[in-house]
Formats: sequence, C-alpha cells, structure tokens
Amino acid sequence: MELSELEKEINVQSTSGPESNLQTKYSPEEHWITLDGARMRYLYSGSGPALLLVHGLLGYSFSWRFAMPVLARQATVYAVDMLGAGFSDRPARLDCSLRASAERLLRFLDAVGVGSCDLLGDSQGGAVVMMAAALAPGRTRRLILVAPVNPWSAHGRWRARFLSSRMIAPLFLRLAPYFKVAHGFFLRRLFGDTRRIRSGTLEGYSAPFSIPGAFEHKLALLRSWNQDLQELESVLPRIAHIPTLLIWGSMDAAVSPESAARLRQEFKDCRLVMFDGVGHLPFEEMPEEFGRAVAEFLARTG
Repeated sequence: MELSELEKEINVQSTSGPESNLQTKYSPEEHWITLDGARMRYLYSGSGPALLLVHGLLGYSFSWRFAMPVLARQATVYAVDMLGAGFSDRPARLDCSLRASAERLLRFLDAVGVGSCDLLGDSQGGAVVMMAAALAPGRTRRLILVAPVNPWSAHGRWRARFLSSRMIAPLFLRLAPYFKVAHGFFLRRLFGDTRRIRSGTLEGYSAPFSIPGAFEHKLALLRSWNQDLQELESVLPRIAHIPTLLIWGSMDAAVSPESAARLRQEFKDCRLVMFDGVGHLPFEEMPEEFGRAVAEFLARTG
C-alpha cells in the first residue's frame, strides 16, 4: 500500500536534492495489522537485519521520514504508529503504562514475524524500547536511544503530574480541540534552531490530532509517567549488556542532556553522540548527521 496523500505531499515538500533520490528509491510501504483487536499502522522499507523505530509522545512514523531511506540501505526497517497515536486506532480504555506499551511492541514483532531486532526509540519511545528490551533481552540485539525519557531527567515529571490531575485533566480534554493551534508553538520549542524546521514538518506532526481520541491517549500516558520511570530504573540492569548508542541534542528542552551521562553508566558498551546546538529532535534538525551516526553504529557493532 502507498502512503496517504497528505504524507506524500509532505514528503515532497520536506526533501530536495540528493536526499530526494534516496527517498524515492527506499520509499516506505504502508501496512496494517490487527493487534489486540485494533488496527495498527506501520511503515516498512529495506532489507537486512530488522530495525524497529518507535516514536515519542507527540510523534508517529512520520518522525522517521528522513531516517528510514538512509537506514533501509542496511536494514529491514519497521516504523510503527503505536496504538493510540498517529493513524493507528485509539481503543477505549487502552492500557498506556510503559510496561503495557512495551508488551504491545513485542506482540507487534510477533505479528510481523520478527524474532530478534535492533530497537531505536525517541523520547517516550526510548523508554518504551528500553522496557521492551528488559522484558525480552534475548530478542534485542542493539539499542539506539534518542533523548530517551529516563529516571534521571526531571523534565516532564511535574508536567505529567499536573496535566493528569483530577482537576486539570478534564480541562485539558475540553481545550484539546484548540491544541492543534498551539501545537506548532510547542513543536518549535523542541528545536535548537527553528530555522532548521523544514517545509511540511508542522503540518505532518499535527495531522493525527484531528482524529478522535488522540488527546485521551496522551493523557493516559501521563497518568502513569512517574511510576513508569521508577519501574524502568529497576529493570535497567537486565539490559546492561546490550550494545547501546545514545543520541542527544545539547539544547534539548524536553529531556535533560545532563541525564545522558548518568544513563550511560547503566550500560557496559555505550556510545554517546551529542549534537551541539540541537534540540530534542536531532533526526529533524540534523537528519543527515543523525542517519550517519546510526548507520555507523550498526555497521561497527554488526
């Protein structure tokens, strides 16, 4: 299947020059599976060892539009829209705890016939892949963690507690239809340099917010945020042996760059790449450098 018309238009707007040729050659295919009784969307491209890409709290498979063509040259790349996000279904009463999300990710791998793979996760998706690896360390070859939510970053803790509180949560959902207007403002704050925002980026990230249930899903993730981080810290020793690449932006306003050093200590074989002057989304601001860093890590540890 092909990408939606919206995404094809955005991809054309977002690329030019040599990288547009790469986009065309390794253009991802859109696929759907039924997982836990709901339709889940994912993109697929490339050949070779399996590599699973997992988006963050406000993202979906669109986040990887620059990375997929690069990585597909050496891997079979899967980029999911997690249930509740992107264009996947938003089941009512979906368990959005970190453990439940990680277990769904493992069931996704079962559904597409992948036994072991490399896991790449961004932000909240980074926490999900760490938990998935801890639940099934034998299935995880390597980890690539892009500014992953982790127990040593204070950013987000109070926001999660505030937004999911009994008084604020109903107000948040009532104002949710207007959030699409403010979404561009919050997304810009995630960039170290807003001049690096490419055409179609804001429109692409905002597109799924028009689907009913999008905001309820985000709120459900926040409800267990702090408890999830406690559990994540407790299971990290299970994945200490897995070769890991950490990628961060020095101006990350969402997940503290200072927490990278502490998280790095949890792994026996861990490399840290810090992009100077870059914010929370290095794959958006520095797509070529990001793709090269991941590709070199996979080649070095293969």
